Amino acid sequence: MAEITTAMVKALREETGAGVMDVKRALEDSGGNAEKAKDLLREKGLAAAAKRSGREARQGIVDSYIHGGGRIGVLVEVNCETDFVANTDAFRDLVRGIAMQIAAMNPIVVSAEDRAARPEVEGSDAEVVLLAQPYIRDPGRTIQDLVNDAVARTGENIRVSRFTRFELGQ
Repeated sequence: MAEITTAMVKALREETGAGVMDVKRALEDSGGNAEKAKDLLREKGLAAAAKRSGREARQGIVDSYIHGGGRIGVLVEVNCETDFVANTDAFRDLVRGIAMQIAAMNPIVVSAEDRAARPEVEGSDAEVVLLAQPYIRDPGRTIQDLVNDAVARTGENIRVSRFTRFELGQ
């Protein structure tokens, strides 16, 4: 087994945003393999996200994004549990990334549950469900993966509540 150095812990912590001890344990459990450690941290983050999903999220921000010289505009509301998290750069970056996703991919509903309530919506989940769409900046990850990573980093429940997309002439 490879020796776990502070440089390895620091690098993985900066990349994932996970706690120092969580990163160290993941590296130990993966035998020093950073990619396996990332997978372990992601799994732990998914479990943490599932635990937090029932908690109330009434803080957050509404953000706007204008694209294409003013031809497309998006308003999106993303909620978290505290205004402290809502005011962090990481949370604002998450919301901005989600708004850009909506502008680029034109989803119809936020979640699969929303889609079930609207049987007239046609298309695959990856086309019409925001949380199921591959992220435009990293197609190997979905928007739900981004939200889950933010939940793991912040320790709070985070959810995309609603969005509106406007396109000139439509």
